[in-house]
Amino acid sequence: MSDAPPPPESPPSAPAAPAPAQPAGAPPLLGRAGWPPWLAALAFVAGFGITIVAGLFVFVAATAVGVSEDAPGIGIGLTLAQNVALVGAAFFFASMGRGRAAAADFGLRRPRFWASVGLLVAVWIGFLLLSAAWATAFSLDEPQELPDELGANGPLLNALAVVVLVTVIAPLGEELFFRGFFFGAVRNWKGPWPAALITGIVFGGIHAGSSPVGYLVPLMILGAALCLLYEWTGSLYPPIALHALNNSIALGANLDWDWQIPAMMVGSTAAALLCAWLLARAVGDARRVPAASSPAPGAA
Repeated sequence: MSDAPPPPESPPSAPAAPAPAQPAGAPPLLGRAGWPPWLAALAFVAGFGITIVAGLFVFVAATAVGVSEDAPGIGIGLTLAQNVALVGAAFFFASMGRGRAAAADFGLRRPRFWASVGLLVAVWIGFLLLSAAWATAFSLDEPQELPDELGANGPLLNALAVVVLVTVIAPLGEELFFRGFFFGAVRNWKGPWPAALITGIVFGGIHAGSSPVGYLVPLMILGAALCLLYEWTGSLYPPIALHALNNSIALGANLDWDWQIPAMMVGSTAAALLCAWLLARAVGDARRVPAASSPAPGAA
């Protein structure tokens, strides 16, 4: 009796996709998908380009119906549109050529709690000390105009909209774009410290229209400090929390509030973190890679 034929050999498995190439001595990518720095510039231009176009459209529409362009509702809507445009641009360009980006690519991952709390407090104290020294050196006491422009002193519904916009939506949107995406892309190019400096300068610069000139440097310091907090914790949740806390104090001080400030700090920070967690759940941690195209019939 002849021997049974040997079982057919299984086809060799496809080799694993190589990791993104990095220059010698470069810092790890920390899940930021290896974004090149030019993506950060493209997303920035696209996000603010969309905001400018939306602003022009709203201005023309408001003029046509006889509504003042300085109406608080218009300012709130445009500020909201800016955050949506920036986040949308970040997710769009982050997915170019690599499939949909995962939540972890933007730093939406769970941090070590107590270590992150300690770093948050340390970074915040350092920022407050530097800001106080800057304000004292240049005798800065001019209040910001943004709360008044948005109508925070108006009807209750308008005031609540401003609180949500400034202390929840802005921290979430700006952190996703500037720390989660922009800093991540520039970091892959020059490392964390130069990337934090560049991101801080850009972050402070975008507030030129809503903050007095003297406060732009402290805002740049805050932007850089938030980058370092993200770098040291490996998570975007601590920067979102610090941003919400800082905006709550700044908004409350500009409105001459007292007991409302701590209540706003707690509520806004919890709301911003909850929104970030829900967004992370919606985006997911599985990176969706484009499927390879099938070869045409008869192709080798």
